[in-house]
Amino acid sequence: MKVVDVTVTPIAIPDVPLANLKGVHPSVFLRSVIEVRTDTGLVGLSETYGATRTLTGLQKVARRLEGLDPYDLRDLRVRVEAALPNAGGVNAPTALADHKVVDVVYSAFEIACLDLRGKEVGRPLYDLLGGAVRKTIPFGGYLFFKFAKQDLTFGPDIMGEVMTPDALVEQARAFHGEYGFSSWKVKGGVLEPELEVETMLKLREAFPGHGLRIDPMGAWTVPTALKVIDALGGTEAGVLEYLEDPVPGLAAMAELSAQTDMPLATNLVVVEFEQLIEAVKTDAVQIVLSDHHYWRGATGAVHLGEMCRAAGLGVSMHSNSHLGISLAAMCHVAAATPNLTYDCDTHYPWSTKEIVKGGRPTFRNGAVQVPEGPGLGVELDHEAVAELHALYRRAMVIDRDDTEEIRKYRPNFERKVPRW
Repeated sequence: MKVVDVTVTPIAIPDVPLANLKGVHPSVFLRSVIEVRTDTGLVGLSETYGATRTLTGLQKVARRLEGLDPYDLRDLRVRVEAALPNAGGVNAPTALADHKVVDVVYSAFEIACLDLRGKEVGRPLYDLLGGAVRKTIPFGGYLFFKFAKQDLTFGPDIMGEVMTPDALVEQARAFHGEYGFSSWKVKGGVLEPELEVETMLKLREAFPGHGLRIDPMGAWTVPTALKVIDALGGTEAGVLEYLEDPVPGLAAMAELSAQTDMPLATNLVVVEFEQLIEAVKTDAVQIVLSDHHYWRGATGAVHLGEMCRAAGLGVSMHSNSHLGISLAAMCHVAAATPNLTYDCDTHYPWSTKEIVKGGRPTFRNGAVQVPEGPGLGVELDHEAVAELHALYRRAMVIDRDDTEEIRKYRPNFERKVPRW
C-alpha cells in the first residue's frame, strides 16, 4: 500500500464568543480536513487546526508524501522534517502556548496513516495502539463565560450572554440535561478571581459529587492562586479535582506547587517531551493533558501516558474546537491510554455542524462510544465538507485572533498575562 495523492481542505465552522484570558472566540473556528489516498483505493482521514501556519505546513508536506508506506511512520517523520526545516510555532499569534509545526503536521498525517492501516487489516485504530482498556469514553462539560453573539452572519448564538456565576451554573444545567455530563471544566481567567471562586462553589452546590476543574490559562500570580486555593478549601474540601494552568510558565508553576497540595495540571507549560522531563524534576505539575493533535499523533499521546505513568503523573485530555474526525481520534487514544483516569475535555457541544456521515454522535451520560469500524471508524460527508469549505472562502478568516475579536465587545480590552 502506497500513498498516491493527498488532499488538504480548509474549512470554517460557525463559532460563538466564548471568553478566555486573551479574548473571545471569533465568529468561525478553522479546521483542516485531510484525505490520504492510496494505490489500493483506501482513503485515510484526519482533522487538525486550520490557521495559516498549520495549513501551509500541511500543504508543503502533502506534496512530499507520494510513495509513502502508511506503515512506515519513521519515513513519515523524515518527510515532514525535510519539508519543514527549522519550523517554528504553529498556533495563532494570540496563543498562550505554541506547538512545533513539525509535530502538529506529523500528528495530522499519522492519524490518516493509522486510519489507512486499520482499514486495510479491518481493525479499529485502538487495536493498533495496543488495545482498548475502555470503549465508553467519559467527557466533561466545558463551561465558558461568554458574550451574546453580535454578528449572526455565519451562524446562531448558543445560550446567549453568560457573565455571572449564576448564569454559568445555568449553562451547566442545560448541558447536563442535553449531554448528561457528570464533571465540569470552567474556562477561567475571565472574571475577577473572587467571582470565579464563587462560580466553583455554586457549581459544587448544584452538582454535588461531580468532578470540577478550572483553567485560568495563567491569569493569576502565585499569591493570587494560593488565595483561590485557600478560598476553595484546598485539597481537603474536595471542590476541585485539579487546578489547570493557574499561573504562567513552568517556573511559576513549580513555585506554586511547592506551596500547595492542590494537584496542578497543564496543557500550556508541558507540550513537548523535553518539557515533561523538566516538569518532573521541578515537581511543577502533577497532571499532564494529552492531545494527539500536537503530542506526535496517537502513538505519541499513548507514549506520553506511559511516560506519565513511570513518573507518577496523572493524565487528562485537552480539547480545542473540533468536529467528528478529531472526536473519533480522541476516543481511540483515550481507549488505549490505561492511566487516563479523568473525564476528557471537549468543545463539541459548542458547535452544531458535522463532517462525518451519520451526523453528530450521541453523548449518553456524558460519554461517547469508541467507533468500532476499521481505522477511525468514521466516513467523510463530502457535501458537508464542501459547505464548510465554501464558508471558509466566504468568511475570509485565516487566523484566530481572540484579542482583536473581544474589542468588538470591549473596545478598551488590553491583554495582560498574568492579569490578577
